[in-house]
Amino acid sequence: MGHDVGMTTVVNGLDELKGLVGQHLGYSEYVTITQDQVNRFAEATNDHQWIHVDVERAKAGPFGAPIAHGYLTLSLAPGLMPEVLRLGGVSMGVNYGCNKVRFPSPVPVGSKLRLGAKLLSVEDVAGGAQYVLEMSFEVEGAPKPSCVAECIYRAFA
Repeated sequence: MGHDVGMTTVVNGLDELKGLVGQHLGYSEYVTITQDQVNRFAEATNDHQWIHVDVERAKAGPFGAPIAHGYLTLSLAPGLMPEVLRLGGVSMGVNYGCNKVRFPSPVPVGSKLRLGAKLLSVEDVAGGAQYVLEMSFEVEGAPKPSCVAECIYRAFA
């Protein structure tokens, strides 16, 4: 079955992945969320809400500091996921979508964030398999996750 390399679960092939259903796969390293990153996301998405990009106004706002966009947090998944799960024995994989996404708590600029993932299901599809991960983005020291997302992927043999 899967084995850990540091905190990464390494899986060789879709049959081996099926044996991990119901298991937590591990965590990524922490990454620091910067104001520059938030500003560049605002530019890319045209979402310039003051809670994200107006540092002075955000200091007086509900969180006492600017916070990352929820979708910025979710969009970190492709970059952090290889630290959690390495799926070998497949030719390619694609992000198929999400069943459910929630943003229970903020990601303050300057905070450290990591990704954890649990494998919920694996089912066969033409040419490969579809698997669902429960992803949890956690700010270091926060009492609850900042983003919990049930994400669907397809991998092809």
